Amino acid sequence: MENRLALTVCLVFIAVTVRWAVSLNQYSGAGTPPMFGDYEAQRHWMEITTNLPIKQWYTNTTDNDLLYWGLDYPPLTAYHSWLCGIIAYKINPDWVALNSSRGYESREHKLFMRYSVLAVDVLLYIPAVLAFCSWTLTEQLEVNQLKTAAAFLLYPGLIVIDHGHFQYNCASLGFALWAMVALATNHDLLGSIAFVLALNYKQMELYHALPFFCCLLARCIWETRLPLLYRFWKLVQIGVVVVATFVLCWLPFLSDMDVFVQVLRRLFPFDRGLFEDKVSNFWCSISVIIKIKNILSQDALVKLCLATTGVCLLPLCADLLRASVRSASSILKFHYSLINSSLVFFLFSYQVHEKSILLVALPVCCLLDVHPLLCSWFLLISTFSMLPLLIKDQLFLPYLALCLMFLVVARMSFREKSVKFKVLVACSLLGAMALSITSVILEPPARYPDLYAVLVSVYSCAHFLVFLVIFYIMQLTTEVENIAVTNAYHISRGNAAAGHHLKQSTGKKGKPKRKMQKVE
Repeated sequence: MENRLALTVCLVFIAVTVRWAVSLNQYSGAGTPPMFGDYEAQRHWMEITTNLPIKQWYTNTTDNDLLYWGLDYPPLTAYHSWLCGIIAYKINPDWVALNSSRGYESREHKLFMRYSVLAVDVLLYIPAVLAFCSWTLTEQLEVNQLKTAAAFLLYPGLIVIDHGHFQYNCASLGFALWAMVALATNHDLLGSIAFVLALNYKQMELYHALPFFCCLLARCIWETRLPLLYRFWKLVQIGVVVVATFVLCWLPFLSDMDVFVQVLRRLFPFDRGLFEDKVSNFWCSISVIIKIKNILSQDALVKLCLATTGVCLLPLCADLLRASVRSASSILKFHYSLINSSLVFFLFSYQVHEKSILLVALPVCCLLDVHPLLCSWFLLISTFSMLPLLIKDQLFLPYLALCLMFLVVARMSFREKSVKFKVLVACSLLGAMALSITSVILEPPARYPDLYAVLVSVYSCAHFLVFLVIFYIMQLTTEVENIAVTNAYHISRGNAAAGHHLKQSTGKKGKPKRKMQKVE
C-alpha cells in the first residue's frame, strides 16, 4: 500500500512537471495583434465576466464586442472565467481592466494564466485519471494500473494544447471522465451530474451525449432483476437530476428569454462554415478533390452533415440500448461507443475544430489497458493531426518531446504478438514523423502554401476512418454477459475483451461465429 502511494505521488509529480515544462514555451497568439489567440480569448473572457453584468456576457454591446473573442462556450466556462477574473483583479487590476487590457501580456500574467490551467488539471483531471485506473481496473495488477495511469496522464495531445497552446480542455474532459468512472462503479446519478457539468462547460461534449443517454436508459430498461416500478422511478430520478443540474447552471440566464436565446446562438453559430482551418475530418479532406463548400449551400451542408452523422450513429446507439450495462463487457461496449460517437461527430459533423479530436482521445485512453498498442497508435496520430496549429504556435519541440516520451511509457504495456500489425503501426508512425519534420525544415512550394497542412489533414483523416471501422466492429461484436455488477468491475476488462476478440464459439449447426481478432 505504501509503495503504491509513493509510486502514485511520483507519477503525479512527473505529470505536473511535464505540464509545467511545456508551459514555459510559447502560447497561442503571443505578440500577434490585433486578435492574438486563444490565450487572449481566455483572458478577455475574464475581463468581460468580471466587469459586466451577467446578462451582458453573451450580448453584443459597446463594452462587449462579440467579434473580438466573444464568449461562445456554455455558462460553466463563463463562471470559471469570472472566478479566475476575480482572482486576477485581486493580484493586478490591469490584467482585467475593461477595454484597456486587450492584448495584455507580461511575465507575471503569463505565470498566473499557466497556474490557472495547472490548478484545474491537478484538482479535476488528474484525480479523475487516478480514480479511473484505481476504481475501474480492479482486476489488474497494481503495476499495470500505474502503467495505464502513466500513459493516460502523459497523453501529448491534451498537454500540448492546454499547457502550450492554452485552453482549459482538462476541465470538460475531467468532468466527462468522472462521469465515466461513476457509471462504471454504478453511481448513475453522480455520473449524470458530472456529465451535465461537462456539457455545460463545453458544448462539444455533445459528442459523448448519445452513449451516456443510451447507457443510462438501458440500465433502466434492462434491469430485469428489479421491479418495473423501481426501474421507472430510477429513470425519473435521473431525469430530475439532469434537469435540475441544467437549471442550476443556466439559472441567471433563464429570467430573460431574449438573453437565453442569445446564449444559444453564441453556442451554436452555424454561420462559421463547415470546418475551420485544415481540420483532419472527412469534409476537409475530401475538399482537396471536391470543393464541396462551393457546390452546396450552407443549409444543404448542415443537412448533409446531420444525415451522415445520424446514419453512422444509429447502429451504435441501437447496439448500446439493447445491452444490459451491468457487466464488464457491457462497460467495455460503452467505452467503444464513446469512441465511435465522438469520432463520427469529429469526422462528419458541421463546424469541427482540430482540437475536438481530444474528445475522441479521452475514451481511447480509457482502453489503454485493453488495447495498448492500438490505442497508443491512435493517441499519437491524434496529436499529429494538430501539427499545423502547433507549428503556428512554435510548439514543435514540445510536441516532438511529448510524443517520444509517451511512446516510451506506453511501450511498457505493449503485448501485441502480430508482427504484421507491429510493422503497420511502425510504418504509420514513421510516416507521421517524416511529415512532421518535413513541415518544419522545408518550405512548401509558393504555389501551394498550405501543402503540408493539407497532407497532415488527409493523412490523419485516413487513419481516423480506419480507426472508426476497427472500433465500430469491436463495439458491435462485443458480447454482453448477464452478470450484475454492484460496485465496480468484478470481471476483468482484459478478460472481457479477450472473451470477445479471441475465442471462437460455434452455433447450433457447428458453424463458427465470426469473432474479430484481438488487436492490441
